[in-house]
Amino acid sequence: MYESLSELDPIKINFSASGMHVINNVLSFIMFGVALGIKPKEFSTLIKNPKSTIIGLISQVVALPLMTFLLVIALSSFITPTVAMGMILVAACPGGNISNFMSSFSRANTELSVGLTATTTLIATITTPFNFAFWGGLYTRYISSRANSMLQPLEIDNGQMFETVFILLGIPLVAGVVFARFFPLITEKLKKPIQILSILFFILMIVMAFANNLHLFLQYIYLIFFIVLIHNLLALTTGFTLASIFKLPEADRRTLTIETGIQNSGLGLVLLFNTKIFPHDMQLGGMLFITAWWGIWHIISGLSIAFYWHKRIPQ
Repeated sequence: MYESLSELDPIKINFSASGMHVINNVLSFIMFGVALGIKPKEFSTLIKNPKSTIIGLISQVVALPLMTFLLVIALSSFITPTVAMGMILVAACPGGNISNFMSSFSRANTELSVGLTATTTLIATITTPFNFAFWGGLYTRYISSRANSMLQPLEIDNGQMFETVFILLGIPLVAGVVFARFFPLITEKLKKPIQILSILFFILMIVMAFANNLHLFLQYIYLIFFIVLIHNLLALTTGFTLASIFKLPEADRRTLTIETGIQNSGLGLVLLFNTKIFPHDMQLGGMLFITAWWGIWHIISGLSIAFYWHKRIPQ
């Protein structure tokens, strides 16, 4: 399997500057749509329910990257370093925008979901660069020592990553909250259509990323399918387990499960396509395939769980 996955590394994704510009705008639009559903009461709810909030943030920002690191170490004989780095990048991203819809449909604590999504997105300007550099750096040092070789260390521009995350997530989020505050009637009319468009645009973003490389995606999907399946299952289990250990209400357990298992892999793709962060001479095929398939698979897994829980009223 290792030899087969190594064939992904030199693959270059054909992507134009105009296409990159479209993807950036799509991601910003998605985050603006997320912000339209955020109201000040969501943050007051987080303050009134600090236990679930703290456990939720720990689950996403600390536990998931840690568990991902342990997973890539356990699978180091079967996966390539770039595939492992793709998994670490996904884990470093904040919660995905569709988690709020899934939490609502799951009869989970929707206010907690919206609050956690907003909070992890706002702090992602710091946590995403830090987690990727920290856990990615540990992994590359581990692989270098284990293989007794001089594997190229992880060297990315953290300042550029911070700037990119802030522009693509922070600014649209703040703009959406301000818009919702001053134009509440228009916001109510736009909120649902934009949420639907956000999901469609997210799928479009994945399609655009691989439109000229569909044959490559189909050729290697069988290699990454089970890796993403295991990783996503680990993410969902991490959220549910932490919530259960600390005896949170069932509705909150559902929220933490979904929030931890649904990652903003669209941000991961945008970061990978930014040549100021990841230069063209870096072989990123494994990272790109993992991140892209994550974006598709977590929708499938999240909706499956949502349909299961929708039929069961929380105790």
